[in-house]
Amino acid sequence: MEICVRLGRNVRRLREAQGWSQEDYADRAGIHRTYVSDIERGRRNPTITVVEKLAVPFAVPAGDLLA
Repeated sequence: MEICVRLGRNVRRLREAQGWSQEDYADRAGIHRTYVSDIERGRRNPTITVVEKLAVPFAVPAGDLLA
């Protein structure tokens, strides 16, 4: 599986487990909601800095989002 798709699936799974909308999660991560949507669909190839921002609201290591 392509790493961008894997990242997107992990982000969506964790976000939904928290009961957050994409907008809620985007606010917590400090990124735009449409960017979250693109990530969840595997259409973005975020930098490692963005991956770290994505991990912070979940309180998980950034690497867990790529596993």
